[in-house]
Amino acid sequence: MATNIPQEINLHQKSACLTLKYTEQSFDLPAEYLRVYSPSAEVKGHGPGQEKLQVGKENVSIQTIVPVGNYAIQIIYDDGHDTGIYSWEYLYELGIEYSEKWKAYLEKLKEAGYERVKQ
Repeated sequence: MATNIPQEINLHQKSACLTLKYTEQSFDLPAEYLRVYSPSAEVKGHGPGQEKLQVGKENVSIQTIVPVGNYAIQIIYDDGHDTGIYSWEYLYELGIEYSEKWKAYLEKLKEAGYERVKQ
């Protein structure tokens, strides 16, 4: 499978959103969504079942984006999280599966008894 590499990446600091533009489509991914689905071990753990539910990330924003070779970006958040390396493949997956993943995240928060508070 060919890797989908974004042709353009735009950070919108005011709206805390990252826009990924591809040949056929584009995705607007909120910072909160990217943060709670960080590919870091801190979030995903080191194996299946070790994921850690991220709470209190409603108002997180992206400070900066750093290129990682020709295959990924590192997103640095204002809550200090900076260990996730987002490959092109994973970013595309986050875009394509946004609705399903976001719904699943909100359901997990509800099950945990956490109520989101967006400022």
